[in-house]
Amino acid sequence: MREEKNFSYKCEFDEEFKFILLPTSYGIVFCLGLVLNVLALYIFIFKIRPWKVINVFMFNLAVSDLIYVLSLPLLIHYYSKENNWPFGMVLCKIVRFLFYTSLYCSIHFLLCISICRFLAVCYPIKFIIWCQIRYARIIAIGIWVVIIGIESPILYFVTTSNIDNDIVCHDTSNPDLFDQFIIYSTVNLVLLFCVPFIILLVCYGLMAYALWKPATATSQNSESKKKSIKMIIIVLLVFIICFLPFHVTRTMYYYFRKMDLDCFTLNAINIAYKVTRPLASANSFIDPILYFLVWRFRLRVTR
Repeated sequence: MREEKNFSYKCEFDEEFKFILLPTSYGIVFCLGLVLNVLALYIFIFKIRPWKVINVFMFNLAVSDLIYVLSLPLLIHYYSKENNWPFGMVLCKIVRFLFYTSLYCSIHFLLCISICRFLAVCYPIKFIIWCQIRYARIIAIGIWVVIIGIESPILYFVTTSNIDNDIVCHDTSNPDLFDQFIIYSTVNLVLLFCVPFIILLVCYGLMAYALWKPATATSQNSESKKKSIKMIIIVLLVFIICFLPFHVTRTMYYYFRKMDLDCFTLNAINIAYKVTRPLASANSFIDPILYFLVWRFRLRVTR
């Protein structure tokens, strides 16, 4: 069985499973993500008029997902060839950069959508004042600029190396920079995942409380509340399934390597980390399904 030597560590990781898992899962994500995001962008551009605030964030979410999906064929080829990267160091850096940029843009656009829903349910007056198209466009541009800026060090850290006559495209850094990379990754984790996740949980908790409060309401309003709660549950599940396992296992993987643990433990967390990467990628085709659910929900509410 082929084993890949970790170029910055004493252990050899058995990664034969990923040469089947990753090309297959990335291939599925590419096919579904390409079709669904192109369809979503077509609907946004040609079918939806006028745009509402939430459409601005959904459009940018679709653009982010599509950019990542278009980079997947290179990774599919790479893993199908068992960690042999023929495309050069520059493309290796770009592909890793696109993954993290898309990941954190998706998280923050989902957060913006969630905050808009929170304001609409809990503070409708403030929603009318704050959630306007011009503000949404400024926020969307700001998210792109900030995320690209924060993720740009990836282009510095990520590198390739020659291992057993294969060119490996690493998603970390060379050994000399690994300690700095862990610090950078931790800052990323806190600022770009933990903080948005906490805000999202608070917003959705308050929304659920407001929606479940007993009040004199028509059966139509009661039905709308039930559908709103279903949407809260769906978005939270997507967030937890796609993003949480990846960030937990990735952080453990980095720190376990730094702590110089035994090879059995390192191999176990390495496997867990590799398994969660397709979950993070799956967000690229799950987002368009959420668009459909939101549009379907709105159509029913407005009947």
